[in-house]
Amino acid sequence: MTLVLSEITVLFRRLRTWAMIGALALIPVLIAVVVRVSSDGSGSGRGPAFLNSITQNGLFVSLTALTVAIPLFLPLTIGVVAGDTIAGEANLGTLRYLLVAPAGRIRLLLVKYAGAALFCFVATLTVVVTGGIIGALLFPVGPVTLLSGDTVGIAGYFVRLLLLALYVTVSLLGLSAIGLFISTLTTIPVGAMAATAALAAVAQILGALPQLEWLHPWLFTNYWLGFADLLREPIVWTSFADNALLQAGYIAVFGTLAYGRFSTKDILS
Repeated sequence: MTLVLSEITVLFRRLRTWAMIGALALIPVLIAVVVRVSSDGSGSGRGPAFLNSITQNGLFVSLTALTVAIPLFLPLTIGVVAGDTIAGEANLGTLRYLLVAPAGRIRLLLVKYAGAALFCFVATLTVVVTGGIIGALLFPVGPVTLLSGDTVGIAGYFVRLLLLALYVTVSLLGLSAIGLFISTLTTIPVGAMAATAALAAVAQILGALPQLEWLHPWLFTNYWLGFADLLREPIVWTSFADNALLQAGYIAVFGTLAYGRFSTKDILS
């Protein structure tokens, strides 16, 4: 537990970490401000329906920002954190000192992954909470109509938003495991970060090609935007369960690969 707390403390003391969290917080702020400014006195009704919905209920800012952040911004930040887990320590020359403790390499991998997983949740929650706050400040708020046509109160919708944050967090755990593995392959953290983020982009491109439909269920990005079932009454948990199972598979495979690589890695060279 001491090692976990130390890792979390180090992670969230870094200026880079807070810069990324701040950048994520800007996404709902920019969306809300742009919609607010463009809707003042225009009444044109132009633009996507979900953007127009924001002017009627500010609680939609969180959902919109989360949808915008998932394909690019969240994977970029996760790539930075996960890619830096082992490679960053190796680059700084501190990896050998971390392994002096009797915990061993497998525990260090678990601790590093736990830190990356926590960042996934904090990053996602940042988008959701900031969206809720800025939406309430700039637009009217009230009961929300779900995709199923049912209406829930503000408290009920915030519970749904927390479930959305949990869903997206689970979605990013597979990418974190991939980043951890890549981080064990190099001592250059920037390379591991870039490779992790690039793989997220490649997987999404492959997922958009109908010719590769047979491959789609195996891509870790396949369920990233499948949280619509959480906005129904009653909630349909199928996508959540399928997503969790897929990410667990990626965690198992790439966690094993990371341990296989890290257990034989020469940390003295």
